[in-house]
Amino acid sequence: MKEISETEMYRKAAGYCAEAERCIQDVAKKIERAGLSPEAAERIIARLLHEGFINETRYCRSFVNDKLRFNKWGRIRIGAELRKKGVAAAASEPALQDIDETEYRQILFQLLKAKKQTTKGKDERDCYYKLLRFAAGRGFEPSLAGKCLRDLFNGNDYDDVVD
Repeated sequence: MKEISETEMYRKAAGYCAEAERCIQDVAKKIERAGLSPEAAERIIARLLHEGFINETRYCRSFVNDKLRFNKWGRIRIGAELRKKGVAAAASEPALQDIDETEYRQILFQLLKAKKQTTKGKDERDCYYKLLRFAAGRGFEPSLAGKCLRDLFNGNDYDDVVD
């Protein structure tokens, strides 16, 4: 395998960060796979941070937005994934709190409404608990999921339930 210089790896890492938002852990893994020393990796990451290629706050906002809108994940799951990526709570908490509550509830309600169409249970109660587990698996708060399910089972459409 060809040895890569620190300068060349910096350029590659900067290009990698310019493609999309990246967290420190993603960049560190890429540098590690290239075979550079941990000291060189620290210098490269410090330079990328200093020059604004890596910004964990910006990364968190992007990550939260994408996972909520495209993957339909709740706050709990998104927060867990950010922790798994080694992102500090100081960067992730503001991004999670900035989620628009109305949009968040609407996403959950539409997700549960669609899932209810395909969920089979012995009775309505069984179906309710299956949907509650489904919402919890997606990372939505159980209290919010329960409220949305009660509204859904009472025949309310989301437009009627917005507080």
